[in-house]
Amino acid sequence: MSTMDTLRGVWADLPGQDQAVDALRRAAALGAPSHAWLFTGPPGSGRSNAARSFAAALQCDVADPEARGCGACRPCRMVMAGTHPDVSLIATEKVAYQIDDVRELISKAQDRPSSGTWRIIIVEDADRMTERTTNVLLKSIEEPPPHTIWILCAPSPADVLVTIRSRCRPVTLGVPAREAVAELLVRRDGLTPEQADFAARVSQSHIGIARRLARDEGARLRRDRTVRLPLRLGSVSDAVIAAGDLVELSTAEATASAEERGAADTAALRESLGLETDAPVPPQLRSQFKALEELNKRRAKRGVNDSLDRALIDLTTFYRDVLTLQLSTGSELVNAYLERELGEVARRSTPEQTLARIGHIAEARRRITANVQPLLAMEAMMAGLLPARNQGDPQA
Repeated sequence: MSTMDTLRGVWADLPGQDQAVDALRRAAALGAPSHAWLFTGPPGSGRSNAARSFAAALQCDVADPEARGCGACRPCRMVMAGTHPDVSLIATEKVAYQIDDVRELISKAQDRPSSGTWRIIIVEDADRMTERTTNVLLKSIEEPPPHTIWILCAPSPADVLVTIRSRCRPVTLGVPAREAVAELLVRRDGLTPEQADFAARVSQSHIGIARRLARDEGARLRRDRTVRLPLRLGSVSDAVIAAGDLVELSTAEATASAEERGAADTAALRESLGLETDAPVPPQLRSQFKALEELNKRRAKRGVNDSLDRALIDLTTFYRDVLTLQLSTGSELVNAYLERELGEVARRSTPEQTLARIGHIAEARRRITANVQPLLAMEAMMAGLLPARNQGDPQA
């Protein structure tokens, strides 16, 4: 099947995933899919988009089985818009799913479809489930109601307990080619080929981030400031300042995003309750607004961690490019616009030192995941990125 064949209907926004799309289209056409699926792939590969597209194809009401996922019928449009009553897309705003969250999903799975063929539950970030929480889900995955389909999404099969993944049909997504992502941005978002190519390259083919970088000048400036941080590191005091800047930048971005979403959710809650924008909240409704406030706090916390992790990925590309120059691999530089600066760093250090610095960044990512205080994790990392003559020298 050609690429053009896959770029139709609900499958149109899954560039470079022809093999996975072929398998999903066949499953939808058969009309009797497996009851549990595990979609895996690196960040930006389109796991959630693929899951939603598959759900739309399963609910599609076109007569021709081979054409399911048309993207034009009412069920397809509702699923892709997130409004289909029988398709639930679940994502936690917490650091990890709680047992009560999973029990609520299990209860939902017992409901019969109200209008569609299937009751479909898509769980984003299934890797955020603890072992205890996952075990609560296991029985429902093993013996679901005949009308229910579970779709779990995670970065890799290893991120999900073997007892779960052994009961799911796997769908593996890869990193799409840069050209495929650029083509999507031109076609879907109206970007120029130059804008799309730059965004696809520096995002390393992460579709969502590529789109944000292409459309948001502030995001481009924040990324540029992040990847230039190593150029400022000359002393321990520089490392401390750079660590503070990185945390401040990530916190500000995450907080602004959480506040914007919180304001929209509050407005939606007021509208659903029939309250005017400035009307006081009646005492009997205050608990709902308090719950929303707590949710926004959790979003902000998770947002800081996610924003920091993304910044660290961007920082890794700096040293990846340095290593590329040191080893003369001929690979294309992610940050080609910094080629002169990268060359200077490459000449002043060795490949072994560069690999050690990549290791320091990886360790910082692990510490953030383990809920180490962000500033402490960043300061330790930045000290490890210092030029060799200044590491551990308080007088430098």
